[in-house]
Amino acid sequence: MDADDRSKMDGLEVEACTRCPALVESRSRIVDGTGPPDADVLFVGEGPGKREDAEGEPFVGRSGGVLDEQLRTVGLERESVRITNCVRCRPPENRDPTGEELEHCRDYLEAEIDQVDPDVIVTLGKVPSEHLLGRSVAVTSEAGSVETVRIDGTPRRVLVCLHPAATLYDRSQESTFAETIAEAAAIAGVSPDDAGGQSRLGEY
Repeated sequence: MDADDRSKMDGLEVEACTRCPALVESRSRIVDGTGPPDADVLFVGEGPGKREDAEGEPFVGRSGGVLDEQLRTVGLERESVRITNCVRCRPPENRDPTGEELEHCRDYLEAEIDQVDPDVIVTLGKVPSEHLLGRSVAVTSEAGSVETVRIDGTPRRVLVCLHPAATLYDRSQESTFAETIAEAAAIAGVSPDDAGGQSRLGEY
C-alpha cells in the first residue's frame, strides 16, 4: 500500500482509502466484501451502487435478490460464499469505474483473493471479467467458460458469468445465468441436494 494516501487494509477490510478523489466524494462508506474468509466461491462484481453504499454490503438490491435465489437453487447460501467488488466505493451516478480507479483498488482485491483462496472466482459482468482476465470479454457468449489466470502470481480459476441484472432486463438470459451458477457450485463440490451449501472438498 502507498504510505502517503492514507490507505489501510486490516485483514479483509479496507479501513481507509483516499486514492480516488471522485469516489471518496461520492461514497458514504467503503463497501467491503462479505462472507466467510475461507469461502470456496468468490463472486466479484463491478462496484457498489446506491443501495450497497447505503447499507455497506455488496449486491443487496434487486440484483442481489436474483443472485441469492439462484444460489439457493444450486445448494448454496449467501452466507457460504464471499461476495466483493472490483472497487469498494460507489462511483458517481453509478457510472462504470475508470481504469485508474480499478487499478487503485486492484491490490485490495488481490489481497482478498489471496486470503480467501477460493476454488473458483465468479466474475459478475463485463467489468470484473475484463479486469481479472486482462482482455476483452464478450460476456453473453463467454458466460459459463472457465479460464485459469495468474492473479498476483497465483493461478486462479475464473468463471465468467452474466451480471444478475441481465436477467431482469432480458429473461432469455436466465438459463445462462442459472447454468453458470450451477457450474460454480459444481467446481466447489456442492450439489443442489446440499442443505447449507458449504463445500465438501475439505473432507478429502
